[in-house]
Amino acid sequence: MQKYSSKILENAINQIGKLPGIGHRTAVRLTLFLLKQPKEEVKIFTESIDMLRNNISFCHICHNISDGEECEICSNPSRDKSMICVVQDIRDVLAIENTNVYKGVYHVLNGVISPIEGIGVADLNIDSLLQRLEKESVAEIFMALPATTEGDTTAYYISKHIKTRFPRIKVTAIARGVSVGNELENTDEITLARSIVHRVEFESTFK
Repeated sequence: MQKYSSKILENAINQIGKLPGIGHRTAVRLTLFLLKQPKEEVKIFTESIDMLRNNISFCHICHNISDGEECEICSNPSRDKSMICVVQDIRDVLAIENTNVYKGVYHVLNGVISPIEGIGVADLNIDSLLQRLEKESVAEIFMALPATTEGDTTAYYISKHIKTRFPRIKVTAIARGVSVGNELENTDEITLARSIVHRVEFESTFK
């Protein structure tokens, strides 16, 4: 176990090393980098992290990250509220927004159905989605879930409930330009954009 001349330095390295993908050497390098920066810049950096954890909230409509009760996407009058894109988590919202081709709104499930991991229907934001469909004038639900068994199971469950309760609503799915087994956040923007533009009827994704 490596020893340091400063407990403060050691603690900073250990905390930075807890971040995903950050090994010990990288943690040391980042800590020493911060140590060399002007105090004011480091203060801004640490305050932004503190605000991220303590002040950020989630949109009461779509469950996306928000600075207030309603996120900027839901409150944007230029977004097409008749189309809701259903995604696994917030990272997928960021990935789709980076394509600049989708102009609708979102609904973040915060996961997918996965019995192995103990994640069931009640653990996801599915009920709030169905409640939105009762209140809002929605023409299309766009399933942009992972091309995995869990993602397909979740999409199938949601689509069946929508078509039973809201037969007027069209249910589409991301085109299979996204490889089976891939997470959206790992898909390049061009492929993801094409898959959104050429989305297909949900049932045809299983044929």
